Amino acid sequence: MIVSHRICIMGRELQVRSSAAPETVSEVESFVNAKLAEVSAAVQGGDTQVVAILALMNIAEAYLAAVRERDSLTSQDEATVRRLLGRIEQNLS
Repeated sequence: MIVSHRICIMGRELQVRSSAAPETVSEVESFVNAKLAEVSAAVQGGDTQVVAILALMNIAEAYLAAVRERDSLTSQDEATVRRLLGRIEQNLS
């Protein structure tokens, strides 16, 4: 069920709708605010649009790295399963 949640990002209150549990929405809110604060501390001038873009870039980079790692592990798992199935078939013959 989709429910409304009130969150605060960069000091701005927002109403968002999500089917996630309130704890998950709060966790996402905290994560986003932490990333924005991290980037804001490293950027001179404090342009909120630049901070938001750089934080999104950092999050996207981490997400894509996690996807690549998951895909790599999946490929390795498939290779291991194929190898084990080959051994089982060999032993059954």
